[in-house]
Amino acid sequence: MSDEPNDAAEGHKSRPDTGSAGEAGGQGSSGSSGGSDSSGSPESSGSPESAGKPAKAARRRTGWRRLIPTWRLVVGSFLMIVLILSGGLVAGYLLVDIPAPNKAAAAQNNVYLYSDGTQIARDGEINREIVTLSQIPKSAQRAVLAAEDRNFYNESAVDLTAMTRAGWNMITGGDKQSGSTITQQYVKNYYLTQDQTLSRKAKEFFIALKLDNEVSKEEILLGYLNTSYFGRNAYGIQAAAHAYYGKSAEDLTTGESAYLAALVNAPGAYDTHAHPENRERALARWNYVLDGMTEKGWLGQKKRDAMKFPEPGPYKPPNALSGQRGYLVEAVRNYLIENDIIDERRLRAGGFRITTTIDPDKQDALVDAVDDQLMSQLSKDRDVDDFVRAGGTSIDPKTGEVVAMYGGVDFLKQYVNNATRTDYQVGSTFKPFIYTAALRNDATTQDGRAIGTRTIYDGTNKREVMSEGRRTDYAPANEDDRSYGQIPVITAMDKSVNSVFAQMGVDVGPQKVKDTAIDLGLPKDTPNMPADGSIALGVATASTLDMAEAYATLARHGEHRDHSLVKKATRGGEVISLPKRATERAVPRNAADSTTAILQSVVEGGTGTAAKSAGRPAAGKTGTAEEDRAAWFAGYTPDLATVISVMGQNPEGGHEPLYGAAGLPRINGGGFPAQIWGAYTADALDGEPEKDFDLKTSDDGSSRPPESPTGDTQPTTRPTDRLPGTEPPANDPPDTPGEPETPGDPGTEIPPDPDDPTTGGAVGGSTDGTTEGSGGTEGTGGIGDPGGGDPGGGDPGGGGPGGGDPGGADGGVTEGGDPGGTNGEPDGGVTEGGDT
Repeated sequence: MSDEPNDAAEGHKSRPDTGSAGEAGGQGSSGSSGGSDSSGSPESSGSPESAGKPAKAARRRTGWRRLIPTWRLVVGSFLMIVLILSGGLVAGYLLVDIPAPNKAAAAQNNVYLYSDGTQIARDGEINREIVTLSQIPKSAQRAVLAAEDRNFYNESAVDLTAMTRAGWNMITGGDKQSGSTITQQYVKNYYLTQDQTLSRKAKEFFIALKLDNEVSKEEILLGYLNTSYFGRNAYGIQAAAHAYYGKSAEDLTTGESAYLAALVNAPGAYDTHAHPENRERALARWNYVLDGMTEKGWLGQKKRDAMKFPEPGPYKPPNALSGQRGYLVEAVRNYLIENDIIDERRLRAGGFRITTTIDPDKQDALVDAVDDQLMSQLSKDRDVDDFVRAGGTSIDPKTGEVVAMYGGVDFLKQYVNNATRTDYQVGSTFKPFIYTAALRNDATTQDGRAIGTRTIYDGTNKREVMSEGRRTDYAPANEDDRSYGQIPVITAMDKSVNSVFAQMGVDVGPQKVKDTAIDLGLPKDTPNMPADGSIALGVATASTLDMAEAYATLARHGEHRDHSLVKKATRGGEVISLPKRATERAVPRNAADSTTAILQSVVEGGTGTAAKSAGRPAAGKTGTAEEDRAAWFAGYTPDLATVISVMGQNPEGGHEPLYGAAGLPRINGGGFPAQIWGAYTADALDGEPEKDFDLKTSDDGSSRPPESPTGDTQPTTRPTDRLPGTEPPANDPPDTPGEPETPGDPGTEIPPDPDDPTTGGAVGGSTDGTTEGSGGTEGTGGIGDPGGGDPGGGDPGGGGPGGGDPGGADGGVTEGGDPGGTNGEPDGGVTEGGDT
C-alpha cells in the first residue's frame, strides 16, 4: 500500500488553516486559491471561529453611511454641550457682578425753581432729574410698558429668542436690533454702554438675570424711566416732560405719556417739531401705545377713542443759562456753597431740586425797569455806551429773602454778575451808615454837640478834617468843588456834601462807623473798607446784594437778618437742611428810624427825587463812585429794599468812566439808578396797599428845614477834580462862603439853651485859644453869623474886638465871642475865622 493518499489527506486538512490565514492576511495567489477551496468545504463553514469573523465584517459601515453619527455619539455630544453651557451659565452668573453705574447714567443736572415752583433753569451736561415712582403717574408707567414690554411683570429678565435673533444679525451683518426686555435695556442704560457687541450682550444677559433676582420689578421700571433717552437732550421721563410739554412728569396726561413712551423707540424720528415729515410715523407709534394700553385693560375704550394727539411744545435751544437765568443760578450756587449748605463737589454731581426765593413777577419787573429806563437809551453809535453795565438786588425786609436780581443783559454775553460783584465803590450810599453810627453811639461834634439832623456842619469845599484839635491833611472835595457854608446835617445828606460827612466820620470814629456798617449787613471782608477817615466817602466796594441787606436792616427798624436765596433744597427723598436766620438787633430802633427819616428827605427834595416815581413813601440815598465809574441808588419802602448800580466796564477789562453815556454829560445816582429803582418799585408793589413808615425817632429835626436850598438834582456839566463818593448837589451854591457880617455887641446876645443843637462852633467844636482872655463867656449866633471862640483869638481869631479877622464858615454854628487875645490854636477839627 502506498502512503501517498494519507499524505494528501493531511495536506488537504491543513489548507483551510493556511488558506484561511492567507485570506485574513491577504497572501498571494496560491493562498487565495486554497482559501477559495476551503471556504466551500463543510468543515470550513462549520467552524465557529471561522463563522464569526465574516459576520462582523458584514455589519461594518462603508461609503456615505460612515458620515452619519451613531446614536451614542449624538447623545454623548448633546450631554457634553449641555454640560458646557450649564457650566458656562453658572460660571457667568457667579463671575459677573452687578457693576457700579456708568458716570453718564448716574449724572444728573440740578433744577432751579422760582419761589412759585416754576423752572428757572437746569445746569449740568446731562439733562436728567431723577424722580421716584410715586412722582410718575400710573398712566405714564403703563404707557411705557405698552410701548416697550407689555409682559414686563410676568416675564423673565431676558428674552432668549429676541437675543438670538439680534446676535445672529450682528454676526451676519444684518440690521442691528436690541432684542431686549425692559430689564436688559435698563442694564444697558445704567450699567453698560450703548455699544452693540457680543461681549456687551453677554454681560447684559448675566447682569439682567442677577438683577431680576435681587431687585424688584418696580425698582427696575423706575430705573428704566429715569435713564431712558427721549430726545431733545432729555434723559429720563422728568426731563422729557419738561422738554416736550413744559411740565413735571407728575402732571402728564395719558395722551402726553403715550407720546413720550413712543419716543423711546426712536427719539429723533418721532419728534414732530424736529422732523415734521415723520408726523405720520409718530402718530402711528402713539396709536400703537394707546392700543396696547387698551389691550392690557389699562385704558378704557371710550377714553381711547376720545384721545387726541397732544402736540408737544417747540424745541428750545439748550442755552438754559441765557438771559438772567445764568446770573440767578450762579448766585444761588455760590450761596449754597459759601454757606456750607451743599458741598461744591456734591452740587456738581447734580440731582438737586432747589426752590429759590426769587419771585418771578418781581424779577420780570426789575428786568423791565432796567430795559425801559436805561438800556433803551443806549446807542451803538456811542462808544461809551458799550461800557454801560447794570446790576441790582431787591430784598423783602420782613423775611430777608432776595426776591429779584439783575445781573446783566445776558449771562452768555456778559458773564460777570453785576449784582454780586464787589469791585465798584458804593460812593455816597455809605453816608447813611455814618449817620446811623453817630446816633447809635451818641456821638458828638468836636466841640461836644450831639449829632442830629439839625446839627450844623461846615460844608466848605476841601475843608480839612480835624481830629482832636489836630490837622489831618485830609480835605476831600465836594461835587464840582462847590461850597455850601454852614448847613444842617439833613441838608448835607440831601446834597451829599462830602466835607460834612468826612468830618462826621472822624467825630463818630472810623472803627465805629465800620462796625455799624457790618452790623447792618455788610460782610466783614468787604473790600476796601478801612477803619480810617476815607471810609466816610464810600470807598468800600460792596455788592448790590450786600448793600440791599444793609438797607433792609434800616427798613426793619434796625433788626438784621441774613439774606437768603433758597427756600428749599432736596435730592431725591433727602431734604437739605438750611441755615437758621435769626433776627437780631443790629442798631437801636431810634437810630435806624432816624436814618430812615433823613433818607425820606433825600427822596422828597434831595438828590433822589427821581425815586418818587415809585408812588409811595420811600427812603433812599444816591451815590457816585470815583470818576463816575459807577452810580448808585439804594432805597426802600416798608415792603421792599432795593439797590441799583450802573457801572462802567470795558469789555477788555478794567473800569471806565461813564461821561457821555446815553448822551448825558455824566451818570450819577440821581439819574438812571433812581429812575430804575422808582419804576421797579412801582411795578413790583403794584396792587399792594400803600404803607407809610412807622418811625420812632429821638431826633426832632427829621423834617426839612426851611433854609435848605432846593434845585436840580441832575448836573449838566462835567465834573473836575472829583474825589470818591461825591454826589452832585441839588442847586448851585456859591463857590466860596459869603463875607460874614460884622458881629454886634456880644454882650447883648441872649445865651441860648445849652441843649440847643443849632448852636456851637466848628464841626466837632469851636476854636479854643491857647491863652484864655478875659470875658471868656462863649457867645452865640445864628447860622452864618460871624464865628469866634473863647477868648484867645488866634490865627484868624474870633469875631470879638480883641480877635483877628471875623470868623468864617465853621463846621458848626459860628459863634460870636468875647474880646480875646491872639495866637489861638484851632480845636475840634476846623480852623475858625474863615479857613476851611
